[in-house]
Amino acid sequence: MPLRFVILGGGPAGNTAATTAARLGAEVTMIERDIVGGAAHLWDCIPSKAMIATAAAMGDVRAGAGMGLSVAPPQLDLEGLRNRIKSIEAKLEHNIVDLLRSQNVRIIHGTGRLKGPHEIVVETPEGVREVEADAILIATGSRPRIPDWATPDGERVLTTRDAYPPRELPEHLVVIGSGVTGVEFVHMFSSLGSKVTLIVSRQQVLPQKDPEVAAALESELLRRGVELLKGARAEGIDVTDDGVAVRCSDGRVARGTHALLAIGSIPNSDGLGLDAAGVEVDERGYIPINHHCVTNVPHIYAAGDVSGKLPLSSVASMQGRKIAEHVMGLHTRVHRHLDYDKAASAIFTEPEIADVGLAEADAFAEGRKLRVTKVPFTASAKALINNETQGFVKILSDPATGVVLGGSIVGHQAAELISVLAVAVTNGLRVNDIVESLLVHPSLAEALADAAE
Repeated sequence: MPLRFVILGGGPAGNTAATTAARLGAEVTMIERDIVGGAAHLWDCIPSKAMIATAAAMGDVRAGAGMGLSVAPPQLDLEGLRNRIKSIEAKLEHNIVDLLRSQNVRIIHGTGRLKGPHEIVVETPEGVREVEADAILIATGSRPRIPDWATPDGERVLTTRDAYPPRELPEHLVVIGSGVTGVEFVHMFSSLGSKVTLIVSRQQVLPQKDPEVAAALESELLRRGVELLKGARAEGIDVTDDGVAVRCSDGRVARGTHALLAIGSIPNSDGLGLDAAGVEVDERGYIPINHHCVTNVPHIYAAGDVSGKLPLSSVASMQGRKIAEHVMGLHTRVHRHLDYDKAASAIFTEPEIADVGLAEADAFAEGRKLRVTKVPFTASAKALINNETQGFVKILSDPATGVVLGGSIVGHQAAELISVLAVAVTNGLRVNDIVESLLVHPSLAEALADAAE
């Protein structure tokens, strides 16, 4: 009898685990209460990047004036943008569902909870169903964190999920939170034409990133007219007749037509019946896992945002793949465990920001010896051709061995270029391996070889 593998959640972790386990011979059931594809497709990654792509297209038209073109100012079609986002979501869900069904994955649309270590109860539109499982994956994602001093109304005070796509373009948006999500919103709406104020609780945006990288982004935000309130911690939002007033702990007040909360997320671990199965959660609601993504219950796994690891779709997908291999007993032959410190990440602002591996500040704080080399895109022929010379490539390597330990890229197509460094970091390649690669000329990737050399 095939192993019965039941997955709660159809996001990147869930659907990758499902297709991989099914190909390996498991009988797979997926339980999903919204669209298959998860929050990444419904509320987060895909809609936001679609809006950013529209903003970038508007910027490209404007940039044409500096490339020998005569162009008219572009106009935003909000209804067209909404329809485009819905179309992308529908196509992606269709593709994922087709793939799952091609692997004979059973999909149940409903809300599931654990009744015991091997039983799941599912509330569906047609009634309650019970599903038996030999192995279970909890991949239920997360939701926006809402502080006790804010009451989102979907009109003036918004969560990140209220803004995809926007019902109207805010005249003046106050963004609370200067992490990855916050700065992407700032970039998006300032590019589309809104005035934006960003409340920065510390002294730099992107507080977890390389200060040089953060400074490059801050310069661009200031250039485009974004107001930065540094060292300001929001503590209240008042809705006025014509907008909002965001009160900060130091007495400053940021006024605008709309306010957006971008201050993190909380895991969707409540209401899952975890107690009934004996699954432990930590004080923040995350489900602790080991290097195989196994919880404290040997046949129950957790992945994605609910596991408390890096909240990246790429990480969730890889967790799903590793879990499927472990469920089917392949972990004895698959020796490489997930190393979250080597995950590449990107921020889709202008300029784009991407990094992977060891951070420069962390290395020096630990007293590690490090070689840091940097090449600006002003030295790149392709960047000059594209009229996109902002930013740089930075590579961190071991001075004794030349092994690539990490890197950062700021500039056009950084999210694509970081893949080269991600492969190098993951596989322990040396800078010389990049130098001796025969890269295309002219290309932005040549800047990687220049930095390596």
